[in-house]
Amino acid sequence: MLSIIEAAGWPIWTIIIASVVSLTITLERFYSLRTPLVVPKGLLAQTLQEYRRAGASRDAVVELQRHSPLGRLFAAGLRQVGSNREVMKEAIEDEGRVVAHELGRYLTTLGTIAAMSPLLGLLGTVIGMIDIFGSQSPAGADPRALAHGISVALYNTAFGLIVAIPSMMFYRHFRARVDDFLVEMEAQAVRLVEAIHGERRGD
Repeated sequence: MLSIIEAAGWPIWTIIIASVVSLTITLERFYSLRTPLVVPKGLLAQTLQEYRRAGASRDAVVELQRHSPLGRLFAAGLRQVGSNREVMKEAIEDEGRVVAHELGRYLTTLGTIAAMSPLLGLLGTVIGMIDIFGSQSPAGADPRALAHGISVALYNTAFGLIVAIPSMMFYRHFRARVDDFLVEMEAQAVRLVEAIHGERRGD
């Protein structure tokens, strides 16, 4: 591996740094964007049960706020439990925008790496071509300089694509996953609001 890096020249280091950042973000997002952490199963039923038992108590709201992103939406709605349906939904939507921003954390960087890695590879290709032309002289080309220039061009192109392709795949995967979570959280939050106001009308 070290021999390949040496053959690829200094431009390869920019791609290596990009690959390390991409891998770190991918692993972190795989851990953070798990369903039990974002949209825990049964939280809606548990929240309604606690609301029927003790109302929208401060302790219950604080616990929901700390529980999960879905819990944060429920907590935002319960803080406005004495207000009408529209006020509760607006509070949930406001909190939802903050949650959406946090769920999408680092994805812009991952998308940027996916877009820039081929360009970094192209930069290495251009530098390799410059080395090839620089090896030309009236006496002929230096075979070692010619081989080095070709190595720089090809290795950087290949490594740029190797980093870009999985980065783009994971970027799109995580973006779709965040969108799915947001749709599910919105649906559950609306059911919470409707359930609470339905019970209040029944009272």
